Amino acid sequence: MRIAGGLALAILTVGFGTPAEAREPRSPDAALAELLDAARSAGCTSPGADRLIRVLCAGRLRVGVREYYPLFATRDGDVRKGYEVDVARDVAAKLGVSIDFTRVNAASRIPLLAEDRIDLVIATMGHNTQRDGQARFIRPHYYRSETILVGPKALAIADWPNIAGRTVCVTIGNGSNADLVAHDARLLLFDEAGVLPDRLKDGTCSLAAQDDSFFAEAFTHPDFAARFGQKFGFAQVPWGMAVERSGSDKLARALDLISQIFHRDGVFLAAARRHQIATGFLEEQQKVWRSPACNTDSGNTDADCVLPALDTELEPTRFAGIVKAFEDWFSEITGIELSLPMLTTVPAWSLLLDGIGNTLVLIGGALLATLLFALGIGAALSSTAGPLRWLAKGVVVLLQSSPIVLTLVVASAIAHALFPFSATVALGTAIAALGLANGSNAGQAIGEAMLTLRQEGANAHHGQTLFARAVGRSATQIVAFLINAAKGTPIASFIGAPELLSALTDITSFSSGRATTYTLLLIFYTLVVMVVVAVCRRLQAAIESGRAAS
Repeated sequence: MRIAGGLALAILTVGFGTPAEAREPRSPDAALAELLDAARSAGCTSPGADRLIRVLCAGRLRVGVREYYPLFATRDGDVRKGYEVDVARDVAAKLGVSIDFTRVNAASRIPLLAEDRIDLVIATMGHNTQRDGQARFIRPHYYRSETILVGPKALAIADWPNIAGRTVCVTIGNGSNADLVAHDARLLLFDEAGVLPDRLKDGTCSLAAQDDSFFAEAFTHPDFAARFGQKFGFAQVPWGMAVERSGSDKLARALDLISQIFHRDGVFLAAARRHQIATGFLEEQQKVWRSPACNTDSGNTDADCVLPALDTELEPTRFAGIVKAFEDWFSEITGIELSLPMLTTVPAWSLLLDGIGNTLVLIGGALLATLLFALGIGAALSSTAGPLRWLAKGVVVLLQSSPIVLTLVVASAIAHALFPFSATVALGTAIAALGLANGSNAGQAIGEAMLTLRQEGANAHHGQTLFARAVGRSATQIVAFLINAAKGTPIASFIGAPELLSALTDITSFSSGRATTYTLLLIFYTLVVMVVVAVCRRLQAAIESGRAAS
C-alpha cells in the first residue's frame, strides 16, 4: 500500500507540478511588459477599448495636475515643475507615450476624470474611503501627508477645544474639513490652496488647514516662518494617483505595477529628493516593495504590502437610499445632475436641521428685537426730556451711518469681550445687531410721526395715546424694516451665527453639490421671507384698522 501511495503521489507531481511551483509569482516588471504587449496588439479600433489601449494608440497620456502647489506642482508660463510633475513624466515614459497636462483643483479633478477629459489624476489627492466610490485609486500610494493647522505663533491653539468659533481657511473638497466642522470651526472656502498663506498674512483667517506638504514650501520663507507655526496635525492620509472607475481596468493595473516598480527602484524617492520634500514615507515604502513578499505581480493587492485608505465614511441617513434613487431619477428625466449631500449623511443632515432651526430662531428673534427697539427708540425720540431725545438721535445717526456688517462686527467684539464664544452668544449678538440696525430706522419713523402729530395739535383720542397714534401712522415703515430684518439674517453667518447659510457652507466644504445646495438655500429664504411678509402685512392691517377706528 505504501509503494502504491508513493507511486500515485509521484505521478501527480510529475503531471501537475508542486503546488508551490504552480503558484510561483512573477515580477511586476514581467507582468507589466506582458500587459503592455497585449494592449499594443489589441488594435486601436476595438469598441469600448480600455483606456490603456486608447492611451497607447493615441501616443499620449492626459494627466490632471495642479498649477500652484509649491514643491509638488507649479506652472510658470509653459514651464511645469514639482514632484508630481516629475512623477507624471516618469509614468508616461514608462508607458512609452508623450504627456499632456491639464490644470485641476480639489473640486474639478474627479469630475474631469468622469468626463473623459483626462486619463489620470496626480493632484495631491488623499485616498480615503469616501473617494473610493468616485475614482479608482492606484496602489501602492505615491506619497502621504496629514492635515495641519497653521496660524500666528502668538495664537494659543493646542488642540481641538481651542478652535471653536475660529475662522479657518480651507479648500473645497478636502475630506478633513468634516473634522473641523465637527469641532465648531467657522470655515472660509477657497478653490485653490495657493491663496492660504496670503489669507493668513492679511488676517482674513486666524487659521488655515491644509496638508503639511503644502505648507512645507511656505515655511522655507523666513518672513512666513517667523510669524506663523504649526499648531497640531490630524487625518494622516496616503496620496493616490487615480483613474476613472469604468473602462480603466487595464490602465489601472499597469499603473499599479509601475508604482510598485517606482517604489522598489527609488524613482519616487529620487523625484522627492530633487524637490526637497519630506522623504520618510518614501524611504519606508522602498523597503516594503524591495521585500520578496511584496515585489511580485500580486503585491499591490496584498493587504500586508499596501496601505489602507483613510476611513472617512460618514454614517448614512436612514433615507440615503431613497435620496440616491431620487437623484438618479431626476437626472435621468431632466439630464441635470442633482446632488443632495445634506440628506445622505448623518453629520450633514444634523447640520442642516440645526441650521434651519437656528435660522428660524434668528428670524423670530430679529423680528421681535426690531419691533422692541423700534418702540423704545421711537419713545425716546418722542420724549420731552432733551438729554434722552438727543441720546436717541445720536444712536440713530450712528446706526444709520454704519454698514450692517460693521454693526455686526462691533456687536460681536463686545459680546466676545464679555462672554466666551458659543453658538448661543453668536445668535444673541446677531439678533441684537439686526434689531438695533432695523429698529433704529423704524423708531425714527415713529419719532417723526409723533412730531407731526404734535405740530398738528393732536391729542389722545378715544382712549388711544398720542404715541399709539404715532405707531399706527408709521405702520408701513415699521413693517418694511421688519421684513428687512428677516432678509438680513443670512449675514449673521459673518460673525459665526450657526444659521442655515453657515451650515450649508460647512456641508459643501466636505461634500459635493454646491449648485444644488445653494439653490435650495435661495428657495428656503424666499419662502421664509414670503411668510414674514404675509404676517407683517396682517400686522400692518391690524395697526391701521385700529388707527382708523380711533
